[in-house]
Amino acid sequence: MKKHRVIRTMIIILVLMSGVTGFGQVVRPGGRVLRKRPPAYVRPVATAIRLATTTMDIWKDSAAVGNSVGGSSEIKPARWTYEEGVVWLGMMKLWYSTGDARYVNYVRHQVDRLVDKEGNILTYKQEDYSLDNILCGRLLLSLYEVTSQEKYYKAAIRLRQQLRDQPRTAEGSFWHKKRYTGQVWLDGIYMALPFDAQYAALFHEDSVFGDITRQFAAIERHVRDPRTGLLYHGWDGSGKEKWAVKTADATSGHSPNFWGRAMGWYGMALVDALDQFPAYDTGRDTLLAILQRYAAAIRNVQDPATGLWWDILDRPGQAGNYLEASASAMFVYTLARGVREGYLPATYRSLAEKGYRGLVSQDIRMGADSVTTLQGTVSVSGLGGNPYRDGSYAYYTGEKVAVNDPKGIGVFLLAAVATDELYTSFRPKQKTVMLDYYFNNEHRKDITGASIRWHYTWEDKTNNGFSILGQLFRQYGAHTDSLPVAPTADNLKHAGVYIIVDPDDEREVPAPHYPDAAGISSIDDWVKAGGVLVLMSNDSANAEFTHFNVLAGTFGIHFNYDDYHKVTGNNYAMGAFPMTVQDGIFKTTKKIYIKELSTLQLNPPAQAYYSDSGHVIMAIARVGKGTVFAVGDPWFYNEYTDGRKLPADYENYNAARDWVQWLLLQARID
Repeated sequence: MKKHRVIRTMIIILVLMSGVTGFGQVVRPGGRVLRKRPPAYVRPVATAIRLATTTMDIWKDSAAVGNSVGGSSEIKPARWTYEEGVVWLGMMKLWYSTGDARYVNYVRHQVDRLVDKEGNILTYKQEDYSLDNILCGRLLLSLYEVTSQEKYYKAAIRLRQQLRDQPRTAEGSFWHKKRYTGQVWLDGIYMALPFDAQYAALFHEDSVFGDITRQFAAIERHVRDPRTGLLYHGWDGSGKEKWAVKTADATSGHSPNFWGRAMGWYGMALVDALDQFPAYDTGRDTLLAILQRYAAAIRNVQDPATGLWWDILDRPGQAGNYLEASASAMFVYTLARGVREGYLPATYRSLAEKGYRGLVSQDIRMGADSVTTLQGTVSVSGLGGNPYRDGSYAYYTGEKVAVNDPKGIGVFLLAAVATDELYTSFRPKQKTVMLDYYFNNEHRKDITGASIRWHYTWEDKTNNGFSILGQLFRQYGAHTDSLPVAPTADNLKHAGVYIIVDPDDEREVPAPHYPDAAGISSIDDWVKAGGVLVLMSNDSANAEFTHFNVLAGTFGIHFNYDDYHKVTGNNYAMGAFPMTVQDGIFKTTKKIYIKELSTLQLNPPAQAYYSDSGHVIMAIARVGKGTVFAVGDPWFYNEYTDGRKLPADYENYNAARDWVQWLLLQARID
């Protein structure tokens, strides 16, 4: 336990030391001068919280803003576009990283102002066939998963229909917009393909993943520079655009410069799409290979002094060029997520951390009134149009640079959370947390009519799911997996933690699976070898006790057939438990909420961990090299950890975070 803490502390200290010196002095647009030294270290998620707080204060009721000057923003009427969407994505990541419902509530408020109950989207025009309008669809899908409100599904269908009808190049790539004939921009890849992948994964359209793979590969083939590996901003398949550098056959061409944010969009699209790809889909290998080439290219153009990236990537220090905040944040996010998810080698971790330190040092400013601002984001850059944008170096470097630009804010929030997870997830060896899907095997029909697993699963983002808990395990370096078959020595041998929650009875499934002698023996042997077993029952009206208690009794634990801590309506105080002893598990938690649970009866080796008025609520058993933790309620499901229901003084999210860290430290099996 102590060894892990010491190693993690040493790494953070080394990170800080490496960022203290070597920051050059470079003049930025507007006469600003880069800092020579970074500010004192603050955990990345804390900086993200400060910037998000300022953002929600400035843009309370507007989903659209103009350029900001000196920290103030020009408010415009709300509209459906990617600038708002990227801020909302950042807020949703922050919600999952903190359990603070302010962020998801903010997003939902903004989206609800634009989406009516029938799924109509204010200001959206499908006939424009603009990929910029697709990005916000990712929020529709996320909100639908969390709330099950059909209006979000209906609105998402509209965007999916746009992609079905979207004009395409001869080889099948989406045009960026209907009015940009035959043009594919890197920006559009991010706007459309992660949404397409998320929709396909959620609504069982597996054939779409092949199309997504082909589009990623096609644009890389057209715009990748063979010498540097960098990607040009766009490609013109029509052969008509003046900005296009013609290929050998003179029928098409790419734009002439490597614009940082365009390449940043593409990298984020890769890691976000990969998150949705099925493990068996061969397209994963294609995308992973592209990401490897991409990461190698941006590594070579990272500014060695600041860790940031230039607006035009291959022209460092050239007159007019500058270190640009949004592109830098995008590269940090891509590298950090790539390392965290195993898409990239761990050697890229230091690049991400250095880039994040550069962002905080050079682009984050905090005023005396705690208003936090992000500087150094180019407001916009494009190709063609009217007035005509020729893609020249002078054009890109001549665009305005903004303070608190929404695109910069959104990607900074994403980058900060991703970097924070690099710190929290450090472990010498990754441990697997296995969630039982065999004894708890409930299914239901989703909105498409397909049968899906639900109720205390990693995938379920409704109130009944464990998606927040799964995120916490992953945030602290674990790999989450599930076990849909009976436990055996072979399928448990690589699990560090095995969680069994609320096993089924005949009321829930027609043919429930019960623990048998062979399974119990396998679990017992696995615990003795160093595994951590978690047993979570439920109250007498909602749980199977007879067979589950045979398993629990192996470790001296018996779930009582009772219904303790009943709560009437929203009288949350009836479900409160004070955590007055700051002990080895719940170190940061003062008050929790558990309602209507089964209490415990114990025999050796089990010992009471937490009791209330003589009733045992939680217990621990040390068995061989392993540990068993028991509680008579599923407890950490989304309804009581995601911050949307409980009053703020109930700290179930904190308790879950403390518990996750403790469980991982107990596990002796990697």
